[in-house]
Amino acid sequence: MNRRDGLKWLALLAGAATLPACATHAMRGTGDLGVVIERARGRLVVVDTSRRSLIGEVDGLGDLSHASVVFSRDGLHAFVFGRDGGLSKVNLHTLRIERRIMQAGNSIGGAICADGTLVAAQNYTPGGVKVFDAHTLDLVADLPAEYAPGKLSRVVGLVDLPGRRFAYSLFDADEIRVADLSQPSAPRVERHLGIGRQPYDALVTPDGRHYIAGLFGEDGLAILDLWQDAPQVRRILAGYGRGEAPLPVYKMPHLRGWAVAGRRAFLPAIGRHEVLVVDTESWQEVGRIPVAGQPVFVMARPDGRQVWVNFAVPDYDRVQVIDTRTLAVLASLNPGRAVLHMEFTPRGEAVWISARDDNRVSVIDTATFVTQAALDVDAPSGIFFTSRAARMGF
Repeated sequence: MNRRDGLKWLALLAGAATLPACATHAMRGTGDLGVVIERARGRLVVVDTSRRSLIGEVDGLGDLSHASVVFSRDGLHAFVFGRDGGLSKVNLHTLRIERRIMQAGNSIGGAICADGTLVAAQNYTPGGVKVFDAHTLDLVADLPAEYAPGKLSRVVGLVDLPGRRFAYSLFDADEIRVADLSQPSAPRVERHLGIGRQPYDALVTPDGRHYIAGLFGEDGLAILDLWQDAPQVRRILAGYGRGEAPLPVYKMPHLRGWAVAGRRAFLPAIGRHEVLVVDTESWQEVGRIPVAGQPVFVMARPDGRQVWVNFAVPDYDRVQVIDTRTLAVLASLNPGRAVLHMEFTPRGEAVWISARDDNRVSVIDTATFVTQAALDVDAPSGIFFTSRAARMGF
């Protein structure tokens, strides 16, 4: 470098050093960000997970009574799926909706493919899956859930798989489908029939190998090993409630917030006050943990050391923490009325919990169970952090 070029470089450095503080402050990474759904207002609250603070709000997102969110690979955009069939692309820096479309009449969630180019929505009405370009939200594929002439099924349990693939279940058809969108204009769909009565939700294991659908119409789950050359569905935990009187189901459990910790999976037992423990090598039951009520979410801390459980009414003001080594309940907490969702910070040192009827989100230390912050949020429900962008099945 000659003297003249060196002086230019020093001048540039000096100019950078004198940038106003506001310009530096405006440069915010997306790894700290997340969103909370204000379900009654149809609004998104953007939060900073390190500072445990509220950043701003985004209005005009429609019916968010059963909202779900996925993120672009860089964490800059949140794709919000509303119950009314709306799909919105929100910029988390500008706090603006970049595009919003009405893609169905009744929708309950979606997924984004591994390379971040395709966003898929699962629909109740008219049924089926619609796939969109993640940049423009233009429709690129329509996958009807027709299982008999003129009969369309509600779709549940939509997850992303390695590659441009998605798996989903048909509630009304007792069926699992796997769609390959390598060429969006010519999607290929595998059908797996007779998998069990009324699959209601599903998960994919962290390695992308197993797709597991819970069954509402009977005790048991259906599992599909996607690493096989010709995958076949088999049943696991069939009849786990055999000999016991079934209880009324007050709220459907969720498998999307799966809990896989080491060699064990922890799953909610439908209509029972139990968490089922399953060995992920044999997929056999290895234990049951009595809990305070009917589990809704059973979620593992990122390191797998704890599992946190919330419950349906009348126990929906409670959260219990399970030690995954001893299978004992470590703690019972009361973070507020109507606990609807929990979300761990990326490395699990804290968990954020929404209490809808107390209009509060609590941030709780997972080692001490001490509340670190309480944020005022109107009727909060789902909590979603941008760290999900790097995780399969989220």
